[in-house]
Order: sequence, then C-alpha cells, then structure tokens
Amino acid sequence: MTLREELERSGNWLFRWRSYLPVLMILPGVLAVNDFHGGRYADADVDAWGLICLAISLAGLAIRAVTVGYVPKGTSGRNTREGQVADSLNTTGMYSLVRHPLYLGNFITWIGISLYPQHWWLCVIFVLAFWLYYERIVFAEEEFLYRKFGQRWLDWARQTPTFIPRLWGWKQPDLPFSLRSVLRREYSGLMSVIGCFYGLELYSHAVAQHRLVVHPLWSAIFFAGAAVYLTLRTLKKTTSLLDVEGR
Repeated sequence: MTLREELERSGNWLFRWRSYLPVLMILPGVLAVNDFHGGRYADADVDAWGLICLAISLAGLAIRAVTVGYVPKGTSGRNTREGQVADSLNTTGMYSLVRHPLYLGNFITWIGISLYPQHWWLCVIFVLAFWLYYERIVFAEEEFLYRKFGQRWLDWARQTPTFIPRLWGWKQPDLPFSLRSVLRREYSGLMSVIGCFYGLELYSHAVAQHRLVVHPLWSAIFFAGAAVYLTLRTLKKTTSLLDVEGR
C-alpha cells in the first residue's frame, strides 16, 4: 500500500470515529479546570468568561448553520458515517469562501470550550489534536472529490482556501436558505455545546466550593436548550414538519 493510499484509508477510518475527538480532551480538560479554580479568579469573572466562551462556540455553530441551510441532499460535505457521499459538488455559499466550512465550524466551537479554563496549553493541545485528527479526514475527502469531479474540483480547490476562509467572493447558492433543514440537522450539536458548558460550570464550582451549584443563568440556558432539543427531536422522529424536499 502506498503512502497516499494509507493516508486516505486512515482518513476514512478517522472520519467514521470523528465524533470521539472530544473524548480525547476530557483528561487535559479536567486537569485545566482543577487548576483554573485554584483560587485565582472570582466567581463573577468565571461566569462572565464562561458566557464569552459560549458565544465563541455558538459562532462555530452559526458557521455550520449557514453551511447546512443552503446545501442540497446528497451533495459534497453531506458525508455519512458509512462513507463519502457526493452527487454534486458544493462551490457556492460557505463553500465559495472555504473548502471545509463544517470542519471550520467544529474547530471554532471547540476552541470556545477549550478557552474556558484560561490555560494556553489546553488550547495548544486541542489545536494539535484537531490538526492531526482532521488532516487525514480532509485528505481522504478531497481524494474522493477529485476522483469523482476531476478538473471541476481542481479548479475550485485552487481558488478556495482549505480551512482559513477568505472574506470576499461569496457566491449565492441556487437554493434558498432553509431554517427547517438547519433545525433538523443541528439541534443535537447545539445541545451538546450547551451541555458541555453546563457540565464545566458544575464541575468547576464543585472543585472550588465542594458543592454542585451554578449561576441561575446557566441553569436557564441549559433547561431552555434541553426543551429545544426535546421538541426538535420529537418533531424529527414523529412528524414531517422539518422535512424539506431535496434537502
């Protein structure tokens, strides 16, 4: 097996298990939170900083939402756990600014979480882990797209950044933005982020105060997020209200 084939094979394997990357960050995250609440910060500062980090993570989800809201069914970037899927090539919307907007959104989302303990080394560990994990995933995905779309993909790739988006050149997609498509596909990601921050708040206060307590605002955010999650999940599983033809 050539190195190119090995890189693609490992990339496809990592793609199937990409959702487990956060698990690798649990231990360093716990160590960072333990040190963060060693008496260096006041509770008011902690709550304000946590909200700033949450806003950063929500910005990552917003990038995913703008991406998902325009893409049609069976298109590039809509890959499944079973493998690569692409009946058509996305080159408009967020894909006119960056080749992998969903991964960019994931990166910003988890950067917000890794910033929470205010330890530079945790951010460095995350960036390195993300780079090592997703580099091969991106390689495998682009190999698949190149084989499927050939020169068309190559022309688009040559003028579109891989990961750091350009700030100009937006091309309006043919399809209108679909909020229902976003709600159907992204509700679990929103709940995961809210749940992660709520858990960090609970654990950090447990370390600092030796009791499970959080600011009422965080409880309100968590239970509101849970209500949205349960509502959208029920609608998705039991009705067709969130279904959009061709999405």
